[in-house]
Order: sequence, then C-alpha cells, then structure tokens
Amino acid sequence: MKILRTKKEVSTFVNIIKKTNKSLGYVPTMGALHQGHGSLIEQSVSENNYTLVSIFVNPTQFDNATDLNKYPRTLDNDVTLIERISGDIIIFAPKANELYDSKIVSKNYYFDGLEYEMEGKHRAGHFDGVGTILDIFFSLIQPNKAYFGEKDFQQLQIVKKLVAKYNLDVTIIGCPIFREASGLAMSSRNERLSKNSRKEAAFIYKTLLKAKEKFGTKSAIKVEEWVTDQFAKNKHFNLEYVSIANVDTLKPVKRKSKNKKYRIFIAAFIDNIRLIDNIALN
Repeated sequence: MKILRTKKEVSTFVNIIKKTNKSLGYVPTMGALHQGHGSLIEQSVSENNYTLVSIFVNPTQFDNATDLNKYPRTLDNDVTLIERISGDIIIFAPKANELYDSKIVSKNYYFDGLEYEMEGKHRAGHFDGVGTILDIFFSLIQPNKAYFGEKDFQQLQIVKKLVAKYNLDVTIIGCPIFREASGLAMSSRNERLSKNSRKEAAFIYKTLLKAKEKFGTKSAIKVEEWVTDQFAKNKHFNLEYVSIANVDTLKPVKRKSKNKKYRIFIAAFIDNIRLIDNIALN
C-alpha cells in the first residue's frame, strides 16, 4: 500500500499513468472510512486500471470550528479498510498547508444557485470550500472518473455543475447510499453517536420512507408539514430542515409535475451530532 503525502509525489504518479494510457479512478474522502466509502472504492477499482483515494479533512468546508476539531481522524483504520479492497490502491493523505500553500482560504464559486438551497442556507461558505478543494484535487490528480455518494446529493449535483461550468475533464459518478442494517445512512459522524442514539437515528430513514408513500397522494407542502410534525414529537431529535426539491435545480417543490424528478432531504441533530439523509420520491 503506497501512501503519498505531497503534491510532487502525486504528480509523479499521475505522469507515469498518463504515459501508459491507463485509466485512473478517484475517490475523495475526509477519512473515518466505512462500508459506504468502501463501495465507492470498489466501484472505482472495477472500472479503472488504477484508483487513488484522498484522505483529507478539508478545513475550508467547515463553518463550525468545533465540528472541524471533532471530526474523526482514523488514518490507520482507513488504510486497513482500503487494503482489504486492494493493495494496489494509492492513498493521498496530505496536510492542509501542502494543498493550500500559505493561505487556507476558499475561492468564491457560483453554481447557478444550487449552493443557496438546503445545506447552503445552514452552512455558510460550505460549497465554496468543496469547490476549492475539488478544483485542487482534480487539477493535481487528473482522474478519468471521480466517485461520490448520493447521501450528499446536493454536493453531488454541485460537483457535476463545477465540472460542467469549468470544463473539467473528469466524469462524475454518483453512487447509491450505503445503509446500516437499521436503514441509517452510513456516515463518518455515526461513529460519534452513542449506542442508543445510533439506534434511534434509524428514525430518519423510516420517516423518509413514509414520506415517500404520502408523496403519492399529498402535496409536497403537506408531506413536509407531516415530517416536521413527526420530528417535533420525537424527543431525541432537533430537525434543522426538511425539503422536497427538484433534483436538477434543488429548489423546493411548489406544485408537482409528472415530467420532473424529486427527492426529499432531511438534516437533523441527535446528541448535537448533525445527520443528513435523502431518498428519491419518483
């Protein structure tokens, strides 16, 4: 297992691959890897000659310093999980000053309004940070394909927009949400939950499934009101938002159309730990 730490090492590796005309798959992560990440890595391995996984907790996409400091960092365990998939995978685990040089700040991006919905309303500057770090990684790694999970569906749409607007030569692959047996969407943050809270957190997915049933016969507004009411009755949760949105624009639905696709999105706190999830409605 090869672990690269510097941009120079990555450039050398990439140049060798480009000379052999082999394909390179890329999976960006912030570490604390779980089976969901594993599924992305496995797909990349199956579709490319080489796979590179970055492990980097990006400071510019956190609007809360406490959240950044508490984010789990488990490089040794991450390496073990990756090795179980393949010993040929390349890991890039840089320090922040290696990527950002002297100044750790975000660039400003406009993603045609996608960045102003849902997460953008509650996490100031988050998607500028995402765009900045992916710009750096895509430019450095030059992957043929990059893999992202649908749990962060808004991020996935924004990454696709980043590639389209800036004419980046990479294909973005969206991969299904990987869930625990309870239905809870796998997330690095789940490791911070107590045993009881982890059990209670399955409520999010159960509520999403029931909301999907109701969406067949009720308006989007009525379904959102029902979800809000369900969370208000649950003493373990504080609901931050629920939104039924058009998958292309991410704007809230006012009136359903048979020709458009929708998803329902939830962000909620349990034990002061923020969890997000979403499912397709049609």
